[in-house]
Amino acid sequence: MNKDYILETETRLPRPVEEVFDFFKEAENLQQLTPTWLDFQILTPLPVEMKQGALIEYRLKLYGIPLQWKTEIRLWEPPFRFVDSQLQGPYRKWVHTHTFEEIVGGTLMRDRVEYRIPGGVLAPLAHRLFVKRNVKAIFRFREAKIRKNFRNA
Repeated sequence: MNKDYILETETRLPRPVEEVFDFFKEAENLQQLTPTWLDFQILTPLPVEMKQGALIEYRLKLYGIPLQWKTEIRLWEPPFRFVDSQLQGPYRKWVHTHTFEEIVGGTLMRDRVEYRIPGGVLAPLAHRLFVKRNVKAIFRFREAKIRKNFRNA
């Protein structure tokens, strides 16, 4: 059985929680939060009505290999939390919990991703050599874009 990995991040933003959450209600904003090296495209016609049960399909490239990705919004609790989960894609499991907490001076945004990769006995090696680094790079890029977006808001 493959191991589940967890990535957690926290970002403090100088904007009200409703404003930060509203940014994530627009599925098309995901495009600007994804590094260009992934050649990410949303395939689902826009705008997507974000709600529990919403399905979103994407296409991306990883190391030049085209991949399809389909997620479902499993939980939708505006303006404080939502969870998206991979139904089809490159991971054996991908559950991304987004939380937004009102704090003095703005919003504390947290991301928690639980993921499992394919590869059987080679999965831990692949994770250590490639996957962990890529997931962290994607979330560093995402955090920088979010900070820039809300600094200029």
